[in-house]
Amino acid sequence: MESMTTERLILRSWKDSDYLPFFKINSDPDVMEFFPELLSHEESDEMATEIQRRINKNGWGFWAVEEKKSQMFIGFVGLNQPTYKLPFNPCIEVGWRLSKKFWGLGYATEAAKSALGYAFDILLLNKVVAFTPVSNKRSRAVMGRLGMIDSRKNFSHPQVPVNSKLKEHVLYKITREQWQSSNT
Repeated sequence: MESMTTERLILRSWKDSDYLPFFKINSDPDVMEFFPELLSHEESDEMATEIQRRINKNGWGFWAVEEKKSQMFIGFVGLNQPTYKLPFNPCIEVGWRLSKKFWGLGYATEAAKSALGYAFDILLLNKVVAFTPVSNKRSRAVMGRLGMIDSRKNFSHPQVPVNSKLKEHVLYKITREQWQSSNT
């Protein structure tokens, strides 16, 4: 996939120029509030490289998001197949991480709708999931706006330290049928 566009955004492959603003996102305590730790510059660069490697391999992934108006990289939104053990694997998740400067504008929802459209209309997936710590009300609100349903099957995230307040995660799901009925 070359790129996808929405009314205000471009979802695309990553560029070298995305790495520094991505590090700034990953080192922002507000953005990373619901992750176990901030990422170092090296960890952030490794993450971006791995994301792009998966896009190159699969044709999809956590795409870089660019605001059309400013042409600025604002974060990522897209699809991912977790490689670590989860109680509901195998799965494809929809996820996002945006610069705080771009919160509250509807960008995560707008871009994630495009990603879900790709998941159901191009990849012909039957189901997509999303998960986040129980206390992450902003991401849970985005999941709700996407038409995703809380499965009520909370789980302990295997990548989060045992004693962390972020250990318990909610699991949201949407099926192709649910997506199509709400987007026709």
